[in-house]
Amino acid sequence: MIVSKIMTTDLTCCTPHTSLEEAAKLFVQADCGMLPVVDSLETRRVIGAITDRDIVCRILAEGYNPLERKVSDAMTTPAFVIAGHDTIEFTAELMEQHKIRRILVIDEDGCAIGVISQADIALHNRTITGELLEHISKPTHQPSRL
Repeated sequence: MIVSKIMTTDLTCCTPHTSLEEAAKLFVQADCGMLPVVDSLETRRVIGAITDRDIVCRILAEGYNPLERKVSDAMTTPAFVIAGHDTIEFTAELMEQHKIRRILVIDEDGCAIGVISQADIALHNRTITGELLEHISKPTHQPSRL
């Protein structure tokens, strides 16, 4: 099965200039834990991603005031991305390899068109779910990415 069949397409994006306060509000409004960071809201070309965990680990844990910071201060760049025609198996392998739970889906121009998560894969392919969860959940001494 290909990614475009099961990805979430209702994306809320932000730019590097978005305040972390606004990004936090977007997390709540969209009921998500990751936002694509795009060059502009019009083009939606992916330049990175930010998670709620990024704000905690890169801003709060370092003693910075999140109300004085922008998305660019906490985002992960470059983001891991895949194409809509990639397979779920390929996506799961990428998630396992990089210990990530979500991957942005882009079109041929590099614009955000969706996101696929570990949960999406679990709902559609139980065969690879256990292995994926096991690999992603192994403890490391590095902060997680997306």
